[in-house]
Amino acid sequence: MGLCSPASASAGTVWIGDVGTVSAARAECGPGSLPETGLQGDVPAEDRNNGRSMQGYRCNMTRVGQYQGKGAGTVSADYDHCSYTGTLFPASLNEPQGVQVIDVADPKNPVPTTTLGEPAMVGGTWESLKVNKERKLLAATAVPMIEGAGYFSVYDISDCAHPKLLNTRAGTDLTMPLPFLSHEGGFSPDGRTYWASGVAPGVMSAIDVSDPSNPRIIWQSVQGLSEHGFGITPDGNTMYLSVMSGITILDISAIQRRDPYPVVPQLGTYLWQDGQFNQHSIPVTYSGKPFIFSPDEAGSGGVKVFDVSNPSDAKLVNRIKLEINLPDNIDSNVRSSMGGGAFAYDSHYCSANRPVDPTALACGWFGSGVRVFDVRDPRNVREIAYYNPPAQKNKTAELTNSPHALASSSLAVPLVDSASIARAIAEGKMDPAVALGPRAGNLVGDMSSDWCSSPPFFHGNQIWVTCSDNGFMTLQLDNNVYAAPANQDTVVGS
Repeated sequence: MGLCSPASASAGTVWIGDVGTVSAARAECGPGSLPETGLQGDVPAEDRNNGRSMQGYRCNMTRVGQYQGKGAGTVSADYDHCSYTGTLFPASLNEPQGVQVIDVADPKNPVPTTTLGEPAMVGGTWESLKVNKERKLLAATAVPMIEGAGYFSVYDISDCAHPKLLNTRAGTDLTMPLPFLSHEGGFSPDGRTYWASGVAPGVMSAIDVSDPSNPRIIWQSVQGLSEHGFGITPDGNTMYLSVMSGITILDISAIQRRDPYPVVPQLGTYLWQDGQFNQHSIPVTYSGKPFIFSPDEAGSGGVKVFDVSNPSDAKLVNRIKLEINLPDNIDSNVRSSMGGGAFAYDSHYCSANRPVDPTALACGWFGSGVRVFDVRDPRNVREIAYYNPPAQKNKTAELTNSPHALASSSLAVPLVDSASIARAIAEGKMDPAVALGPRAGNLVGDMSSDWCSSPPFFHGNQIWVTCSDNGFMTLQLDNNVYAAPANQDTVVGS
């Protein structure tokens, strides 16, 4: 049914050559806060070296509950009163041996209930562990290290604390792998299709899970040299696919309809130099007009905001950056991030608090914690709260499920920000006297900050999230900065 059907390259490519130089307005921190001591988003070198970062930083948001465990993989998922902790291979071969299910019925005392030990869950879930709320499904692919193939498991999470495996054969049985590559994955909104994307080469696979007990590949195509995450519109007809440094907009309606020989036209491609490894997109609407929030994983690109009313002529209307991401501050970025890992201070996964007229966007940010923004006006975004959890120094050996701990055991220089560093040098904005600070010789990681890479989930005035070293956390937003709308419904995009 359309296997290996090509996409139709029917639209042109737009190049966005400028670089954002303005940050979101700072949050005004209220009583009980423990604010950042330097630039917005920065964990200064001095704080890392003298132990101040082990207290963390908070503004209008506090931690009220935690289950740290062995740390948390790159992306975790959430449904009802439960959280599902992503896994990191090969540590997942040891305790707890799979995806941990955390019951958060009591937000102050989250507790593990069970572990999902199928091959897809033990093999490292990377950025593939996702929930479909419509059909109450949880699924993931096995991604041992950056790229994976073959293993895919689906669960019924009607009882969220005790998921039930639905596909015992294809995708789960070690002798019955499915023919796909994956690094990332996620559902169409109606839950009938799970999409797996591979980073090298960029093979996109549509897995039909209409019958979750018998998943099957119904379409595959190479969309580019590399692919990442994506976001899908509520009707299931349009995909915003992340590519190396930009997005490609695809018409996937033929797959949504289950046409026998589907053709997937490209509606538009948008590439830029301000940020690399675009992560995913969150489709929302403002007054009926479609927009997307689209974070970049590297290169200090922050979160792009596009008006996508016309996919072939999308308009970049805003960039959401922190001060530490600005071109004029890249030397400060390097000064403090040495010894922090391959990632410095970059956005990763975000979520909006509702798909229609969202009022808040929450983002996991490598090095900078969980950041919450007022997005009632997508062209005028300001930060309202943040929580950068306490650094877990000297716990590298304990946190075996933390990608940050793993990265800290080897070369820990900000490699993924090479492009923004090179641009700052070329433009004369890299002051060696600033960049070569007290951590210049830190080539191996010291766990002096945390990586928050998972999407945060809104629950009333709380945010539930995992960070690499601190594991699962329940965070409370101050009532004076955030009021949950009556129709709050977290949207991640896939």
